Amino acid sequence: MIIDKYNQRAKKINSLLCVGLDADYEKIPEKFKSFEFPQYEFNKYIIELTHEFAAAFKMNSAFYEARGDKGLRELKMTMDYLIKNHPDIFTILDAKRADIGNTNNGYVKSTFDWLGFDAITLNPYLGQEALMPFLERKDKCSIVLCRTSNPGAGEFQDLKIQHRLLDLANIFGSWPVFLSKPLWQVVAEKVSKVWNKNKNCMLVVGATYPEEMKKIRAITREVPRDISREMTFLVPGIGAQGGDLEAVVKNGLNSEGLGLIINSSRGIIFSDDPKAEAKKLCEEIRQCRKP
Repeated sequence: MIIDKYNQRAKKINSLLCVGLDADYEKIPEKFKSFEFPQYEFNKYIIELTHEFAAAFKMNSAFYEARGDKGLRELKMTMDYLIKNHPDIFTILDAKRADIGNTNNGYVKSTFDWLGFDAITLNPYLGQEALMPFLERKDKCSIVLCRTSNPGAGEFQDLKIQHRLLDLANIFGSWPVFLSKPLWQVVAEKVSKVWNKNKNCMLVVGATYPEEMKKIRAITREVPRDISREMTFLVPGIGAQGGDLEAVVKNGLNSEGLGLIINSSRGIIFSDDPKAEAKKLCEEIRQCRKP
């Protein structure tokens, strides 16, 4: 299973930290802009400073696509560097793809086969049928948006969805009974219980909503006793967005004391000392995980 790659790395270095290589060209230090490949050189610099603490690296495609063919080339160069020099570190493309199945075939080939990422973030809005080209790749991971970290997440994610609980009309001659659930809960249930048949799905659950994370963890534990199906969460929102690390660890760990990929991007890569910041957050996560 692809999740084994992340779990093995997390256990090996005792870390649940994901360093986000969001190399915004406007924010990278001026000294890197004199290089032929500035984003790549900056990424390589960050990787070598932080890899000993990183169980995963995540790259947001927007920061590379913004520079056109140059940015895409440097995204590819970064992945080639990671695959060659740090092949045991889990890699994520944060692209939030969502389209019809035929179009997704192209995204699958570019993300997994050309770039070489282990995982990609996906939007569930088009449903399982549309995402099957991703879900059928047993060797790769589909990370589905569930409860995102942004302040406006509730506009759609908190909408109540009615599910038929039990049709009592045929029994007692009464009206059907419905149970209302927020949309994020429906997504969590659907992905963990239906979409994850290949055991290659994860969920995006923001650090800024720890109570929802607790409920989502409980939902994944309802799956019949199979730890391999107890979902791993990609957790944005620590650092610049103000997520509560202690609450995340308390509410999000799975039965094995794993199950979290805790991401920090700006707070590490644009700090005065990226290595020190990565080490600090890694140590804080370790402390929170202690019984």
